[in-house]
Amino acid sequence: MKKMELRKAAAMVGAACLIASLAACGGDDTAGSADSSTDSVSFMLDWTPNTNHIGLYVAQELGYYDEAGVDVTILPTAQAGAEVSVENGVANVGFTTLSNVAAFNAQGSDLKFVFDLTQKQVARWCALASRTDITSPKDFDGKTFVSFGSAEQTAVVQQMIKNAGGTGEFETATAGTSTFETLTSGQGDFGGFYATWENVESELNGPALNCFVAGDWGVPGNPDQLGFAVKSSWLDDAGNKEALGKFIEATKRGYDYALAHPDEAAEILVKAASTAQLDETLVKASMQEILDGAYWTDGDATSLPGTVNFDDAQAYLDFQYEAGTYTDADGDPLAQAPQAEDLATNEFAQ
Repeated sequence: MKKMELRKAAAMVGAACLIASLAACGGDDTAGSADSSTDSVSFMLDWTPNTNHIGLYVAQELGYYDEAGVDVTILPTAQAGAEVSVENGVANVGFTTLSNVAAFNAQGSDLKFVFDLTQKQVARWCALASRTDITSPKDFDGKTFVSFGSAEQTAVVQQMIKNAGGTGEFETATAGTSTFETLTSGQGDFGGFYATWENVESELNGPALNCFVAGDWGVPGNPDQLGFAVKSSWLDDAGNKEALGKFIEATKRGYDYALAHPDEAAEILVKAASTAQLDETLVKASMQEILDGAYWTDGDATSLPGTVNFDDAQAYLDFQYEAGTYTDADGDPLAQAPQAEDLATNEFAQ
């Protein structure tokens, strides 16, 4: 989805790194200072509201936050990105990826990943289905990648191409209004999408896509651990820690409701985030894709774990480290790979 572009574009602005996020959408840094009281939590989105955020809106609309004793304010995306906003105290919690946390912390940030929404890969690397000359990642060789130029994306795509028998050499182009439009205009040959949004949009409205999953082409671990992060030092306050626990417990209830009642949850999201003018048909189809693909669950289709798989996380961080993705504030390579168990905790999602 267009969120693929935004999340990574924001990561590049704040830390000059990262993977896929798709279309820059609104917001600014004037959302206000974060309330640090024990019963208040401010949450910043990474993109315009979509099904990745549905648990938040459900929990708010159905009173789960009230029942948990926590007042939650959902903030629109800031231009600088959720990571920078959390680091600077504009928001208490932000939607991000574990790999973004690794990249920001490598350059001096103090973030902690506290909740993992996705339990399997959701990113897809796609060309238009009409491009019959592209039948495997090998065919990305020499083509133009619609990207924001992040080192993380480059490493993933190069590995896929090489494992498919290519050289890993390609050009890059910056997306315009959307990756779809950039591809259909002929300004690029392939780009990054999400199975739970853009691929669904493609199936509903076209254009048809031909897509590849990084894990099927030799990229280790799980590149797509999407979830919530806070500032580590914010958790040093016992009241903040208690508030975060309440927030995550109630938010998990919201996501579990969405798993059990996908259409009703979709309607809640569309109504609660009315300014985003979401297409209800797309939101409902996205929820069905999430259910069918079990993207949020692990064994129990009715309950969201919310936990990080540290083995998968470390495998991916090691891969990106070997590719030279993570650098310090001076642009120098790190002495060792970022460690998943230092970057994330499952304490609040148990």
